[in-house]
Amino acid sequence: MQGTKRRIIPFILALAAITGLLMTTAFAEGEAEYVSSFFAQPLSLLPPVLAIALALITKEVYTSLFLGCLVGGFLYANFNPVMAVTSVYDMIAAKVGDNMGIVVFLVSLGFIVVLMNRSGGSKAYGDWAKKVIKTRRGALLATMILAIVLGVDDYFNNLTTGNVMRPVTDGHQISRAKLAYMIDSTAAPVCIMMPISSWAAAVSGVAEQVGVSGLQLFISAIPWNYYAVLTIFTLIILAVFDIDFGPMKVHEDNAKRGDIYTTPERPYADADDESKNSTNGKVIDLIIPVVVLIVSCVSGLLYTGGFFTPDSGTYLNVMDAFANCTAATGLMYGSFIVVIFCFLYFLILRRSMSFVQVTDCIAEGFKVMVPAILILTFAWTISGVTNDLLGANVFVEQAMESSAESLANFLPAVIFVVACGLGFATGTSWGTFGILIPIVVSVFGTDAGTILTVGLGACLGGAVMGDHCSPISDTTILASTGAQCYHINHVNTQIPYAVTVAAVAFVNHILAGLIQNVIINFVIALASMFAVLMIIRAVTSKKSAPVASK
Repeated sequence: MQGTKRRIIPFILALAAITGLLMTTAFAEGEAEYVSSFFAQPLSLLPPVLAIALALITKEVYTSLFLGCLVGGFLYANFNPVMAVTSVYDMIAAKVGDNMGIVVFLVSLGFIVVLMNRSGGSKAYGDWAKKVIKTRRGALLATMILAIVLGVDDYFNNLTTGNVMRPVTDGHQISRAKLAYMIDSTAAPVCIMMPISSWAAAVSGVAEQVGVSGLQLFISAIPWNYYAVLTIFTLIILAVFDIDFGPMKVHEDNAKRGDIYTTPERPYADADDESKNSTNGKVIDLIIPVVVLIVSCVSGLLYTGGFFTPDSGTYLNVMDAFANCTAATGLMYGSFIVVIFCFLYFLILRRSMSFVQVTDCIAEGFKVMVPAILILTFAWTISGVTNDLLGANVFVEQAMESSAESLANFLPAVIFVVACGLGFATGTSWGTFGILIPIVVSVFGTDAGTILTVGLGACLGGAVMGDHCSPISDTTILASTGAQCYHINHVNTQIPYAVTVAAVAFVNHILAGLIQNVIINFVIALASMFAVLMIIRAVTSKKSAPVASK
């Protein structure tokens, strides 16, 4: 206790001194016209970089993100403490309001997951799947296949695939970190290559704003999106050849010994009380709600895109509807349908649960999703502070345009690196390609041919890579949630894999800028990735990873 007091008193004194200094600055400004000195400056990237560094060092996600937001607020307010705090909390309110559809979807999905657990459906499915899927390799490949099938939206993909496959991977002693990596590294790469998806709609919409055919450009850039292609290829090779390296190898070695978490931090270990679960569940108690969830969420996306409502007497086709959809709202509508269905299914059709038991799952489902909602709230806020208040996107755009003309055919590789850095710092791949696509199109020109699609592929792949590595990425957070994995464990174990694929992709983007032959470059990319993975396998097979203590 004495030691604690000795540490707290200097901290309070220092905080008081800093507050006094900041208040002096605030009064000195008086009523002068406010102008942020850090808008579109290099320090505009400090808040997310600081938050990410603190999260990785301290393993305390919530505090790190909030401190990053607060630092951004002080930079925006030119160190006026009152304005700094109010601007941060105003941004929190705005971002939560803008993304309330995702929050509602998360809570609804939490309810559905707890309901399937309490009904015994998850256990029944897990027991059945363990009989059908007999190997760890099969469990990993089945996870990837399901994520590919659900490739219309990454939020929906991460949460649904994780919750469906978690009993299977647990049964085959696959770590939660590996499950999170599998779903995260399948969801976004598949979505960024799927013509019928919310991601394709977003890319097409940005591209069309600068005068090109968005969907056509998106499709032509798919074989040049080396990070996405090589990530899917890597998942297959890792599963087939049982390759693990870096922190992931420690997690997997421990999982084979019965510990699927490895670290003391395991916030989802008690997410469901097994003593409350029914032993009379059937496989259909999981399959049917999941099928209804898929159908209703896809229908919700199409509804918000205008598929079911005629425009001037003409109905939109599926492609145009996805291009016009609002993902958060569509998923919210879809989750409402499946919640109503689950009530009717378990109360009336199956009669396996009472009304009180079903309603108890609502509160439990909300509790399960609280960590994800809290992290997402701060992640959305720090993104808003960085881009909306400090103009980091403007800074990157100016820096990119000033150096573009002198880089010629090496520009795709440079675009890839810039997209990686921007995606990592801001935690958003959508925001990253929203900033960079207009720059790519303007630099190369709409009639540039192959090199334009190479550049776009590099931009999209880099955005996904930065998003994969960033602790403040919403999709990374949702992958942790879907796998029920401690978030920092997921980030730490995924980064070495993502960086390895990114290094190979970077080299191949240089070659693509020089050769510009889609088939030759594609073959070189796959061959080089396979060679790197085999080298890693040869090196790691000679080492035995230590077992981390609980």
